[in-house]
Amino acid sequence: MTLALLLAVPLAACAVCAVPFVSRRRSILEAVNVSAFGLTFLLALAVASEVLQHGAISLWNGFLYADALSALVILLNASVALVCSVFAVGYLREDQRFGALDGEAGSHGAEAKLRMYYSLTPLLVFSLLLVPLANNLGVMWAAIELTTLASVFLVTFYGNVTSLEAAWKYAMIGGVGLSMALFGTVLTYYAGHKFPGSEGLAGLNWSNLVLQAAQLDKPSMRMAFILVLLGYGTKAGLAPMHTWKPDAYSEAPLPSAAILATAMLNCAIYGLVRFYVLTTRCLGAEYPGNLLLLLGLFSMGIAVPFVLVQKNFRRMLAYSTIDQAGMMATALGIGGKLGAFALMLHMTFHTVAKSLLFLSAGNIYQCFKTDLFQKIKGGVLRVLPLTGAAFCLGIMAIVGLPPFSLFQSEFLMVRAAFGTGHFLVGALFVLCGLGVFTGVALHVTGMLLGTSEEPRAAWHAWNDTPIVILAVLLIVIGFWLPAPLLELVRRAAVVVSG
Repeated sequence: MTLALLLAVPLAACAVCAVPFVSRRRSILEAVNVSAFGLTFLLALAVASEVLQHGAISLWNGFLYADALSALVILLNASVALVCSVFAVGYLREDQRFGALDGEAGSHGAEAKLRMYYSLTPLLVFSLLLVPLANNLGVMWAAIELTTLASVFLVTFYGNVTSLEAAWKYAMIGGVGLSMALFGTVLTYYAGHKFPGSEGLAGLNWSNLVLQAAQLDKPSMRMAFILVLLGYGTKAGLAPMHTWKPDAYSEAPLPSAAILATAMLNCAIYGLVRFYVLTTRCLGAEYPGNLLLLLGLFSMGIAVPFVLVQKNFRRMLAYSTIDQAGMMATALGIGGKLGAFALMLHMTFHTVAKSLLFLSAGNIYQCFKTDLFQKIKGGVLRVLPLTGAAFCLGIMAIVGLPPFSLFQSEFLMVRAAFGTGHFLVGALFVLCGLGVFTGVALHVTGMLLGTSEEPRAAWHAWNDTPIVILAVLLIVIGFWLPAPLLELVRRAAVVVSG
């Protein structure tokens, strides 16, 4: 029943926070969210432990299914939800104190926005957990669609004209992408609909399809993978379907943006992996691999000029996420055991580093009341020594500087590329990485160093505690991964590589 409880807890939190009596009391909303996500994290640990001990587990005749890949994504997403729920308490209190939530309705507007945030966030987390738990590829698609429906309203949270524009772009581009993913899912069903036991919904159960993937209809799977790659690639922010990301990340509340940049990216890559495994067993690794390499390298390349000329640090983090999504797609395209292991490691490390960056960016934004480099004019380390140091750590990690953890996974990606004869891929990977490093270093150095007229900020437990935890974790995993987590990453890589 652990799998069912994992979904029931955030769904119950959503229902409780939507009750009018509860939603009028901010302290209850905060307590429900933090408690629910704390329990969700413990349940995610229990699922990971059970998978490590007994292998893949399922519930309700295989409707819910968790193997090592599922367990890893669940654990990462539950971790992000927990740290963001703690940070959101202080972040939204500060927003309310400065009237950022009032709008035209005054205090009633703030009450409505708090109710919206604390109701929609558990619904978003529920959908982000259902994606890796759904054995049925159609249900997985529906769960990914639900992530869009829940998060698009969080993008409109502040009610600005730019927020509405960003949400509209996100909904339209995401809707077109997921429509293509739906057609790809239907084609996958057609490719295997004649298999024994494929009647009804069971025809889309991944655990059944993967056993018979070699007999899937090949022309159907060729078209299905193209549609799924474009569809879930849109959700991951792969170029050229990436244009919604900078706007959405710069308009959503920072805790929501952190979830979008990590947990939602994990789910999009997870969806691609499931179809990649089926396509590889049906058509061989070269066909899906080449398509993934094309979009992955294009995404990394297109991020470079936008990072170099960026004036807004939240949009810079968005383009960094596009770059990281490109890296993950490239690693999946390279394939093999080393490429799969590098992908799973990178997903793990990226979740920690990018969460740290977005939460630190939230403190910086609220302190300086701007996200423009030119208006901050430097001095973040003087005004916010803890946040500035954490942001610096996250930046050094995300651009792949040694000895930080992402250097290890990126090094393994390059090694896998050269080891499999993808010499041009390896060279372009390194060049794009250098370009992003140059742009990020250029902007962030000026923002962190120097002097500022702002007074030195005091310690805020709700805001700063998650940042400290993530910063310490980021340093630790650069040198040591707990044995159970490393084993889970290895087993997830085995699922990816087949």
